Amino acid sequence: MATQSPFSLVSDAITQFATQTRPPAWVVDETLNRVVLFLNHVISREPEAQNRLARQKGRCIQLQWQDKLIQLTPTPAGMFERVNGQRTDLKLTLTDASPFDMAATVLKGEKPGVHVEGDVQLAAEVNWLIDHVRWDVTEDLSYWLGDAAAHTLVGMGKQAVQAIQQFARKAAS
Repeated sequence: MATQSPFSLVSDAITQFATQTRPPAWVVDETLNRVVLFLNHVISREPEAQNRLARQKGRCIQLQWQDKLIQLTPTPAGMFERVNGQRTDLKLTLTDASPFDMAATVLKGEKPGVHVEGDVQLAAEVNWLIDHVRWDVTEDLSYWLGDAAAHTLVGMGKQAVQAIQQFARKAAS
């Protein structure tokens, strides 16, 4: 007699919660605005990323996961601006149905599954951004906490992520 793994029960519960629970529209809207601000913060530290985005100004990128979507367009300054109802030049759809599976994939250091439709050059630029632009957590934390505390906190965070990755690999095998 086969017994069900407790990990699959947690995964199923999270998936069910994420797909059946709907936050208020204003919460979703403000969260998406904060995501765009965060992306722009990270991109602002990378002049090459800004140059590449500026060359794509006015083109529309649509990111979609299940029924949730956001449309972004690069500005002349090389940042992202959130838009609605624009003709899409590039559509990126995350293929993982479960947020738990997607998080496990990312924690393993892999890219989640993405279906790409649209402009090849714009897709190449977005892929370059994904491969080369990284958030420097230590720099941002050191602004608020000081260098020593920031390095200590980031070191602890890296150890926690490594432990979770190890756990995910063992649970998968």
